[in-house]
Amino acid sequence: MIILVINSCRSSLKCSLYEMPDDRCLAECAVERIGEGKAALSFEGAGRSWEEPSSAETHAEALDALLRCLSSSEGGGLEDLGEIAAVGHRVVHGGEKISESLAVDQEVIEVIRDNSALAPLHNPPNLTGLQAASERLPGALQVAVFDTAFHASMPPRAYLYALPQELYTKYHVRRYGFHGTSHRYVAERAAEVLSMCREACNLITVHLGNGCSAAAVRGGRCVDTTMGLTPLEGLVMGTRCGDVDPALPFFLSENLGMSPKESYALLNRRSGIAGLSGVSNDMREVIAAAGTGNGWAERALDVFCYRVKKYIGAYWAVLGTVDGVVFTAGIGENSPEVRRRACEGLEPLGLCLDERRNLEAVGCEAVISTPDSRTAALVVPTDEALKIAMDTYEVYLRESGSTVTE
Repeated sequence: MIILVINSCRSSLKCSLYEMPDDRCLAECAVERIGEGKAALSFEGAGRSWEEPSSAETHAEALDALLRCLSSSEGGGLEDLGEIAAVGHRVVHGGEKISESLAVDQEVIEVIRDNSALAPLHNPPNLTGLQAASERLPGALQVAVFDTAFHASMPPRAYLYALPQELYTKYHVRRYGFHGTSHRYVAERAAEVLSMCREACNLITVHLGNGCSAAAVRGGRCVDTTMGLTPLEGLVMGTRCGDVDPALPFFLSENLGMSPKESYALLNRRSGIAGLSGVSNDMREVIAAAGTGNGWAERALDVFCYRVKKYIGAYWAVLGTVDGVVFTAGIGENSPEVRRRACEGLEPLGLCLDERRNLEAVGCEAVISTPDSRTAALVVPTDEALKIAMDTYEVYLRESGSTVTE
């Protein structure tokens, strides 16, 4: 069975084609810089890859270009777009009403639209991609896979803010969490690597990329996470500040004359390791600059890793027993230096990093703790597109009443 996975963002649209239930990726393609007058299409699959300019000015035009690519003999090789049985869509925010991946109907569309205020940069383009796919692939089941769904299992003590209760009861102001599809995928894979039953495995999953978050996972269910009402809360990120004093925007307003919009831009786009280091939002460049004696780059690296370690310790207290600490995403999978600093000093809790294993684990799945470490440290490359394909396949079987694919 063929499943198409779509990730529709503000200025890009990415597609991955899977054969299920074999979990086999047939092709990946994307159109970047949509509407900027310099769009580009890239393709990789069947031993071929290329990039070329694209005339796409809208997400609908981008999807048309990608579907042509996937159905061409030089691209994905689909004989007919009718071969696509289902389309899985990444949707960032499902609010409180969504706790699982669902076939798209009008009610699901309304939930995505209603939560656009909480994810204004993500939900609207997610919905645009969904609507474009529904029009172009009317015979395929459309499935929405929500980033927030994995965190729906958090108890009130973890998701409530200490604010007047009507802000929650009337306006749903609470911690939602993000990167849920990634956390769920790596938690499930880590349990397999550790040869443990998912329901008996306690993990701290650490997603470190340009966006960063950590989650406490007890028995396969999230019980706490670092991101909050928006993706700004929690760990230090590429350009986002993470946790700061909530009074900071008022300080910026009173002392620097910043408007709310300007403060929002500063905290989201001009902060993080980019703002603190003055170098870049790319951790590789920050580490290189720190290595040449750049003091602010070293401070940014130190703050970034300290915050990760602090949340690992906090979630250790939440879980009580931790079977594994799992690093994933661009930095987590590829930076031995960040992992070393984040795990340094955790030996009394039972986590002992193996220096050689850690250095060798770059972009690959590995256990990086010592053989006698009571708690394992792991690197598990995330694969959100595959997880979306797996969820889409399961929803397709449920909706069609099937137990096996054709």
